Amino acid sequence: MFIYNFTRFVEWPEMAFAGPDSPFIIGIVGADPFGPALPEAVAGEKVGTHPIRVQRFQQIADVKDCHLLYISAKEPEKAREMLAAIPRRPMLTVGESPTFARQGGMIRFLTMNNKIRLEVNPTTVRAAQLDISSKLLQVAQIVD
Repeated sequence: MFIYNFTRFVEWPEMAFAGPDSPFIIGIVGADPFGPALPEAVAGEKVGTHPIRVQRFQQIADVKDCHLLYISAKEPEKAREMLAAIPRRPMLTVGESPTFARQGGMIRFLTMNNKIRLEVNPTTVRAAQLDISSKLLQVAQIVD
């Protein structure tokens, strides 16, 4: 549900979409840790006027049109390579690698005291022309 909830706390510019009814793509590159749970959670949901669609990619080179990309690489070096290969566009990147947010990723999931926490790199979010809510920033650890 965290992935879907990011759509409520981040704004994408209209130029990120081909048209007013074009889909909002949640992409997963590499191994899919969500299975059917994510597509079921977003079924029938929209980001503004954009219906949400989940798309899986085998490798980072396959990622073209995507608005929110989950990078499943857990190893820092693999995550760094994937982040470097992402096209520069309004795309929110999310991952779990230990240095994900410090390597240029935007939001990192981490577990502390058996609870999921977030690290956010607002500099990379702004560089991608995304606007992140102060509500999300208040509950996250900020990295730069």
